[in-house]
Amino acid sequence: MMAMPDILGKVPTVNQTFTERALRLTRRNALLVISLSLLLAIVLGATFASFLAPYDPTAIDFASKLKPPSLHHLMGTNNLGQDVFSQVLFGARASLTVGVGVVAFAILIGVPIGLVAGYFGGWLDTVLMRFTDVFLAFPPLLLPIAITAALGTVLFNAMLALAISWFPWYVRIVRGGVVQVKGELFISAARVMGVSDLRIMLRHALPNSLTPIIVQGSTDFGYAILAAASLSFIGIGAQPPTPEWGLMVALSRDRFLEAWWTVAGPGFAIFITVLSVNLMGDGLRDLLDPKHRSNS
Repeated sequence: MMAMPDILGKVPTVNQTFTERALRLTRRNALLVISLSLLLAIVLGATFASFLAPYDPTAIDFASKLKPPSLHHLMGTNNLGQDVFSQVLFGARASLTVGVGVVAFAILIGVPIGLVAGYFGGWLDTVLMRFTDVFLAFPPLLLPIAITAALGTVLFNAMLALAISWFPWYVRIVRGGVVQVKGELFISAARVMGVSDLRIMLRHALPNSLTPIIVQGSTDFGYAILAAASLSFIGIGAQPPTPEWGLMVALSRDRFLEAWWTVAGPGFAIFITVLSVNLMGDGLRDLLDPKHRSNS
């Protein structure tokens, strides 16, 4: 008898397919690899800043003030004699914390509202969406400025203010995904079987919106860092002596012409971080979005 070919052994699994697609996208998109490597380096630098920083970022040494970059001070020193490189390393902690915090708070606020509005619809949907539109009516930074000024000029309040101004985007994403699937047969079958509305929303409706949430969150992460730096730049974000990139630029802007390195260090860190996160967001979209997947 002829041996049957091992057909099952040639069927790719889901994990194999995902891995192959990821490797294919990685080979085609060198910028994605570079951005992930840079972002990993920034995260590691922030995590091990206490070991990597050659100086105390808050230590004042007037004898070393405004020294240009050298082997002793890789990014020079500021007007207080503080090592800019050490401050950039510790500032990465504050900036990355802001990025994670803003996205996390925005998701925690926006996802439940979008779920309820999309699933139940009717007057509840109208009320919740009009409530959301109120926050969209404000310019992107005006509302955070007002909220931070009212709550107090500390970094946590700036994070909360940015999250309050950005959560409407997640409301719209989740609501759209829920509206798209709530009329499907499997949702109706779950209702007939007596499954609770909460379980249907969490187990069946929400997963339809996970991909756009991940892509939106990865993009907002970089914008959150940039927005927090802007708030610190105008004096309502991080406060001295906290090392934070936007605050470092603000404190050194008057000496930019005579000591350019005091602004270039934190400014370059902001640029690289935001660029890396945005490129990573594009790569995740290509990997997870079915439309981009079908075109690849």
